[in-house]
Amino acid sequence: MKKLLISIAALTLAVAAAPALAETKIGFVNGQKVINESPQAAKAKKKLEKEFEKRDQDLQKLAKQLQGMQEGLEKNAVTMSETDRRNKEREFNDLNRDFQRKQREFREDLNLRQNEEMAGIYERVNKIIKQVAEAEKYDLIIQEGVYVSPKLDITDKVIKALGDGTK
Repeated sequence: MKKLLISIAALTLAVAAAPALAETKIGFVNGQKVINESPQAAKAKKKLEKEFEKRDQDLQKLAKQLQGMQEGLEKNAVTMSETDRRNKEREFNDLNRDFQRKQREFREDLNLRQNEEMAGIYERVNKIIKQVAEAEKYDLIIQEGVYVSPKLDITDKVIKALGDGTK
């Protein structure tokens, strides 16, 4: 008797929950695609390239200088005096340390700025996703999934809304 009552209660709950599930509207947003295709991300990328262009060129010049010094050392090491060779090696090592330090600082600064720019973009993207969800009466928006049916994907709507916001 107890099992029968539990079965009836479970069946009643399942039948009552079915209409609620049928009315639930779910959407999916591919966050990586939004970031890759958003006009804000393209603008941020150009801004960062311009901001770091000079430092990148300076590093490339320094790398060429180091390469030239190394080739000169290898080519002329046998004909140089011991003192000259040691001085050139010391000069090369000092310049190499300076290059590595500048390269590390460049990467750290670039990563920091990229993170700052991306934080602003993510904030804007989340605001747009929320606006689309509210306007189209979605109950749930998912940004990660192993498999998502294309009929749930609203990524292109979000990208379009991001584009409309930049005008």
